[in-house]
Amino acid sequence: MDIERARTAPAAAYREFTATVNGTDLLRPTRCAGWAGVDLLFHVLCDVQRALVALATPVDGPPDVDHVTYWSSVKPGPDGPDGPDGPDAHAWWVRRSASAFTRPSGVLRVWEDTAPAAVRAAYAADPAGFVATQGHVLAVPDFLATLATEAAVHHLDLRSERPPAREALELAGTTLDGLLGTPRPPRLDLPAYVLEATGRIPPSDPRFPLLT
Repeated sequence: MDIERARTAPAAAYREFTATVNGTDLLRPTRCAGWAGVDLLFHVLCDVQRALVALATPVDGPPDVDHVTYWSSVKPGPDGPDGPDGPDAHAWWVRRSASAFTRPSGVLRVWEDTAPAAVRAAYAADPAGFVATQGHVLAVPDFLATLATEAAVHHLDLRSERPPAREALELAGTTLDGLLGTPRPPRLDLPAYVLEATGRIPPSDPRFPLLT
């Protein structure tokens, strides 16, 4: 993974995500079942906080996954990062945590403080270094690519007319191509490909979803 692409994509993704949530009714439902916009924002905030921790505490290599195989190894349920209670427990934890804020704007303020810090940490990180996250070790560029992919997918979850950053959406498409083993089907434009391949809308390909 090219380091400049890996740095640029999450920076652009977070910039567009911030602009979008600032113009969105954060109590409106999203594509994530049971989550309003504020819940989704809190979930992505946790991802950015995880990035700050990982980038501030580099580890020794070698990596055991890259920006594609990472998604094959991160599964919901007992074997995944959500723990023995599965993704439903995580979904409820997110909802309870987000509801602890008096207003959705409280989550937004924390996001606006934290996301730029994660971007600065990404540019300051050693491009030849490694980080640990969710039980795996990744090269820094690959780790940054996973952040951009997740941000692009969750941007689409907001159902906004404002699209995700092109850099992040293209990187998400590249990641999905790697999981699929072939380039995306030509009948699908990039946003539709990402939505179908991540299980957000009914799939037109029996191989989907590739990740959730």
